[in-house]
Amino acid sequence: MKERTICICSIFFIILIVSGCKRETKVEGKPEKVLPNIVIFLADDMTWRDCEPYGNPDVVTPHIQKLAQEGISFDNMFTSTAMCAPTRQQLMTGLFPVRSGAFPNHSQVYDGVRSFAHYFVELGYRVALIGKQHYGPDSSFPMEYLGGRQHDDGKNGPDIHLEKVLPVINDERPFFLIVAQNQPHGPWNRGNPEKYRPEALEIPEYMVDVPETRKSLTKYYAEITYMDSLLGKTLKLIDQVGKTNNTISIFTSEQGYYYPFGKWTCYDLGLKTAFIAKWPGKIEPNTRNKAISQYVDVVPTLLEAVGVNPEDIDTGISDANGYRGFDGKSFLPALLGHTQEHRKWTYGVQTTRGIFYGPESYPVRSVRSERYRYIQNLSYDTVFTNMITDKHTIYQNWLAQTKGQEQEWVKKYQNRPYGELYDLEKDPFEKKNLAMNPEMMTIKKEMEQELQRWMRQQGDKGLETELEALERQHLDKKEHPALKKSSQ
Repeated sequence: MKERTICICSIFFIILIVSGCKRETKVEGKPEKVLPNIVIFLADDMTWRDCEPYGNPDVVTPHIQKLAQEGISFDNMFTSTAMCAPTRQQLMTGLFPVRSGAFPNHSQVYDGVRSFAHYFVELGYRVALIGKQHYGPDSSFPMEYLGGRQHDDGKNGPDIHLEKVLPVINDERPFFLIVAQNQPHGPWNRGNPEKYRPEALEIPEYMVDVPETRKSLTKYYAEITYMDSLLGKTLKLIDQVGKTNNTISIFTSEQGYYYPFGKWTCYDLGLKTAFIAKWPGKIEPNTRNKAISQYVDVVPTLLEAVGVNPEDIDTGISDANGYRGFDGKSFLPALLGHTQEHRKWTYGVQTTRGIFYGPESYPVRSVRSERYRYIQNLSYDTVFTNMITDKHTIYQNWLAQTKGQEQEWVKKYQNRPYGELYDLEKDPFEKKNLAMNPEMMTIKKEMEQELQRWMRQQGDKGLETELEALERQHLDKKEHPALKKSSQ
């Protein structure tokens, strides 16, 4: 009995020592990592150049400028589709549009596709979005929705009530917040256009200088200035709760405006996007980076930033080769200023089937290197149409008030050859097509091969894929009762 008591006491003593050692390890070990908060503020249909950090001499954007001065501006960031729903869903999933299923506008990803919301909720984040959604199905984007308009007519108050983000940014958990307001998407009736004088504007060479251009730019610029104020309010709210220093703050401009050669195209005016990021103590202020990157790279980058290997992620869907990882790859070294290089190629895909006033089928595919862009218009013998050509008068004004080479360039918006090749170093606004130049055949062939390789990897069958586009749309007809095809 005595020996049994001694044995029990010995065991109890050993347990105390072991448990004491565990407690000591927990106390004296490395402190638990504090995860950074993340906020992404999305513009809507804003050409990358139309803010102060990217060189527009007219538009007033003090809060975007301040963010750039406190962070890093990327000079070669691209979306792969110049339409809202495909752009937003590639940003959230790290997958290109055809592979994910979200390639026409107002479309949704395939069932089973996972998004940033899955990954960051699993890490303990509170994930939320306020404003314009344009994603689906809900199972692929399991985040809190804080309300807001899907299409802003500029009436009856603001399109988003930013105070609704307060419970999210005040939470003890780290937050991942997307602010998806509607500006400067049409109808351009927010902001104060009287702050801009039409006659004083500097008209860029990728537009035609006619009175209607100048008048409409005052409204477009006013909306950008209004949007800039919302960015300022968002960042101020985060600062007021004392979380600025541990927040990755991102501004990005989405696809280009809906003037000719912007939205619904695979030109730089459609696919290139502003991208500015601030991370105090991590990103050197007032810096720029020329690394070539795409929206599909953003989620992998943010995962690596919080300590997760993006190569370990299963996206919920495989590509044509059976690979289930991201299409994107992390550019964290560039974000932190350690390198000025990332991708060799960026890719573009445009499906016009299903847009207002669009042709029955006009698929466009593109590939871009640092210097060159190559485009294939798969239905080149069809006239390209949309809201700008068939509803608004600005394009007709451009046609009527130009002549010679300038008019030929304007006409190219609707009538294009099968292949287009541009030297972006000499011709940044893609006006001189070099696709038939004998001296460019080697470059053209390399880019053709790379484009075909990417399309095969995506499961993109070109014209056949285009004809499946309407099956991917999910716009609620109650929101637009008169809608027969999805809108802009």
